Amino acid sequence: MNRLKPVKARIQALKKQAHEVKTYTLTTENLPFSALPGQFNMVGFPGVGEAPISFSALVRENCFEHTIRSAGRVTAYLDGLKEGDELFIRGPYGKGWPLRQAEGKTVLLIAGGLGIAPLRPVIQGILEKRGLFDKVYLIYGAKNEKHMLFTDEFQTWEEEFPLFLALDEISNPDSGSPRMKVRDKRGWEYHIGLVTDMLDKVKIYPQRTIAFVCGPEIMMRFVCRGLLLMGIESSSLYVSLERRMKCGIAHCGHCQHYGLFVCKDGPVFSYKQVRGLPDGLL
Repeated sequence: MNRLKPVKARIQALKKQAHEVKTYTLTTENLPFSALPGQFNMVGFPGVGEAPISFSALVRENCFEHTIRSAGRVTAYLDGLKEGDELFIRGPYGKGWPLRQAEGKTVLLIAGGLGIAPLRPVIQGILEKRGLFDKVYLIYGAKNEKHMLFTDEFQTWEEEFPLFLALDEISNPDSGSPRMKVRDKRGWEYHIGLVTDMLDKVKIYPQRTIAFVCGPEIMMRFVCRGLLLMGIESSSLYVSLERRMKCGIAHCGHCQHYGLFVCKDGPVFSYKQVRGLPDGLL
């Protein structure tokens, strides 16, 4: 298969997740498709362009999902498509989350904003083989409750492991003194503050713990610094980076990150690999 040749994919289903965010369920005809959690496709349309989009679900029966926010020319075009329409994909590319290394260990999953999407297939993989993993904690933060993704799955997740939710702000705050916690109409309790505030909620043995972190780079910086202070080795912390990608196979150089290629060497890196690089925030 020519990894630079786009192939058609049909939109089987669309689901609105939050403001300007949709999950696209896609399928390809006569083309077996597989991908690892953390890998990505180049998604787009001829004449419009392509954008790198991580998988937001495990591949099942040749169907795969991408959760996309409308934020630029390509994603705005995709936002206008409907069920039954076609788009083009290339991939999968990159290295995924090291789930095999996480077996038998305590797993911390920490996401901010749209960063929950690349971690969702990890959550699904853990739920499918729950017995292979020790304790699991999920910490998820967003701007406000209207920007939370996959809220209809929270209950399923919480039945298997502790779920801690944080909001930067309340979308409709009541008058009076500010509160540190708030409940929405579905009963979910949110901490008002930063994701890092929730790190003291987890009980771990640092030598037997692995962490997967995904979100804005500045958020990942402070989360990883907090986890280092808890005693977790930098080689046991993994982050997913975003850079401008064009080819997907480390030929064009657009995503070069101080000698590393995000499309080929990542997008998932150990924190030890990328900590302190001059062209990043980690």
